[in-house]
Amino acid sequence: MLSDLAWLLTLAAVASSGPLQPEQPRSYVCYKTTEPITIDGNLTEPSWQKARWTDLFVDIEGPRKPAPRLQTRVKLLWDDSYLYVATELEEPDVSAILTERDAVIFQDNDFEVFIDPDGDTHQYYELELNALNTVWDLLLIKPYRDGGPAVNSWDIRGLKTAVQVQGTLNQPGDKDKGWTAELAFPWSALKEYANRDSPPRAGDQWRMNFSRVEWKMEVKEGKYTKMVDPRTGKAYPEDNWVWSPQGMIDMHYPEMWGFVQFSEKSVGTGDDSFVFHPEEKAKWALRQIYYKERQYWSKHGRYTSNITALGLTAQKVDGYVWPPSIRITPSLYEATIESRDGREQWHISQDGRTWKK
Repeated sequence: MLSDLAWLLTLAAVASSGPLQPEQPRSYVCYKTTEPITIDGNLTEPSWQKARWTDLFVDIEGPRKPAPRLQTRVKLLWDDSYLYVATELEEPDVSAILTERDAVIFQDNDFEVFIDPDGDTHQYYELELNALNTVWDLLLIKPYRDGGPAVNSWDIRGLKTAVQVQGTLNQPGDKDKGWTAELAFPWSALKEYANRDSPPRAGDQWRMNFSRVEWKMEVKEGKYTKMVDPRTGKAYPEDNWVWSPQGMIDMHYPEMWGFVQFSEKSVGTGDDSFVFHPEEKAKWALRQIYYKERQYWSKHGRYTSNITALGLTAQKVDGYVWPPSIRITPSLYEATIESRDGREQWHISQDGRTWKK
């Protein structure tokens, strides 16, 4: 957990169009591996044994919801060619049906990876994987709330994935332990829309999150099937469990994802502390304007440059000048917050992208 992000704890509800964030985004320091990693789903290499697991997944809405009934965790490594992701999912009844690449994999129980290299909430990557090792990978030009689109035809060139089931797949009547997955994301593919160094440099931070979709299942005619709510005649809603909570049931708020910091140290040879970047406070202040402008537009059909009209009160943003300035046109706006020394400006536009000048 990021003690330096305690400022987030004061946030009760940003707006009806924004997330409720009851705790801080999580962080992870990703160390290098100096040995080859065989992508087979077994996680047996010494580097994997030395890499630490993340905290256990929580409900997507955070601690105000019950803890997941099944455990999930992730660990990361990297080298000059790949970002490696491993996950361990507790599951007493491992099942999967979908076998076609780029099918909507979350209709099965699945594991999901989200990567926003430069943290601007645009041009980010999503991957979903089921226990049959079927993959859906896609590029989001923008979050769905800002018009997307999702580019399903985009593929992570050179991606490697593997799954191992600790039990029997699609075999009712016995009790499984779960399944593990191992993924290798080529930096050459992630570089396409990273807008920064890929592979990263020591100390670089990428926004990431990891998610698990879990359906309530039962056995009918010898096969697993989704349980149906008799009140609605439809399947019960899926559970959504994540590494860093979103504060709402929507993964496509990249500003809520966790931070992954890259270290040049070989895994197991020492520790680096996570370093919070103060500009994240400035970006969050701009994000509040973004949420409030969305509300204002929905009520008035226009944006406003008036901070008071947005319902935002004076606040302290360490190292930056409050309030931000807002420039508007009939259908656009750009909000800017400046550092107190005048050397740095952060901006946000009506489609939610943040950038620095």
